[in-house]
Amino acid sequence: MPTAARLFAALGFAAIAFFASESFIRELPEGTNAGWFSQINALLGAVSGWSVMGRLAGRGYGPAVTSGARTTATFVFYALVGHGLYEMIRMSMKLRYGGPGEAVLGFFDIVLEYGQILITSWPVMAILLIGGTLAAWLSEWAAARWS
Repeated sequence: MPTAARLFAALGFAAIAFFASESFIRELPEGTNAGWFSQINALLGAVSGWSVMGRLAGRGYGPAVTSGARTTATFVFYALVGHGLYEMIRMSMKLRYGGPGEAVLGFFDIVLEYGQILITSWPVMAILLIGGTLAAWLSEWAAARWS
């Protein structure tokens, strides 16, 4: 059921995902084609905000912090898996793998590489952690105001 808390959570986490993705792109190797990376992640952030944070809103500002961290972790998980899968398929179409087993191992290598870049980049982590808390509080505020 659509609520103001779900709308604010979707908008907040979409913005966080977009800005974190823009910061993440700067950490990628020179010449990497980002394409629709930020826009896709913004969509994933909006879906995570709507479905995870929007459902958990209305419990208070303290629990909203953990709900925001949960929503951020959900978004990051799906972004890593989705982009890792896309890269693995793209590389297998260029015949970079010797077989399906090597492609699956390549998928995990890509996800681990992206995860390492994510964790070691303090601007990206700051955007995700601080922004996730602020978006959760915004959703909580909307739940208190319009419920």
